[in-house]
Amino acid sequence: MKRFLIFTVLLSLLVGVGVGCQPKFQPGSYTDDAGRVVSIDKIPQRIVSHVPSITEMVFAIGLGERVVGVSDYCDYPEEAKLKEKVGGYWDPSVEKIVKLEPDLVLTGGSDKQLMVQLDSLGITYLVINPETIDGILKDIELLGKVTGTEGRAREVVKDMKDRISRVASKVKGVSSLKVFYTFAVTDLNNPWTAGPGSFIDSLITAAGGENIAAKAIAPYVQFSIEEIVSSNPEVIIIGVRHGYLADTTAEELKRHPVWREITAIKENRVYNIDGDLLNRSGPRIVQGLEEIAGLLYPELFK
Repeated sequence: MKRFLIFTVLLSLLVGVGVGCQPKFQPGSYTDDAGRVVSIDKIPQRIVSHVPSITEMVFAIGLGERVVGVSDYCDYPEEAKLKEKVGGYWDPSVEKIVKLEPDLVLTGGSDKQLMVQLDSLGITYLVINPETIDGILKDIELLGKVTGTEGRAREVVKDMKDRISRVASKVKGVSSLKVFYTFAVTDLNNPWTAGPGSFIDSLITAAGGENIAAKAIAPYVQFSIEEIVSSNPEVIIIGVRHGYLADTTAEELKRHPVWREITAIKENRVYNIDGDLLNRSGPRIVQGLEEIAGLLYPELFK
């Protein structure tokens, strides 16, 4: 009996400590990525997200059951495909959003008209639009705070930071390879690439590579074949949508009289990668970093 009482007391203490360690929802004001101060008085139970990257954040911190609406392009994770659709990323339907009776709408802030309409209807919304990898981590923590899932959000952020650190430690001191990233290669003489200010540029650098478009005039630009040849990249990475074929292939580049003289083509170092891992500013961006690093330095990431 005495042992039972001791066990009961210990158990209650452990439970009490566990509960006490759990971050609790704090009603208050939160600043979003547009600099807006938004009051959240109670835990949101009906969430609409019309931005794929934000939807991935929300599901990652365990809010899938609270999501009542997503965009037509929110396709990850699989459960997101089963949610009610509210239209496109650029032009979501306010009528569909209102019909779902959300107590929180998550938007990237690109549709100013949507924001005006949500304001006029008194619907609470947050602008989630990170511009850096660090911004992604902070936004995941913000979503955790406003939805009462701060503990889970911290776990996700910690895992992401740990994985980023592992990549950094492995590529530390490597001799940087020159990399050309491209997408939408419909014109082999002027392919699109990612320059400064893009997540892709940051990821290539973090993976130990040197983006040959790092000094381009914009985050996304067309690069002439002359610029590519003069830079002579050692690795070419083609971003494609998951499940879709690339606009061009390594074989086409090999047949091109100019492209085939580039080192990356000669050494057969042309790779495809799921563009969503690099373009979507959500939790999977770390997977994109790991995959780029693995393509550049396979001997370090066996």
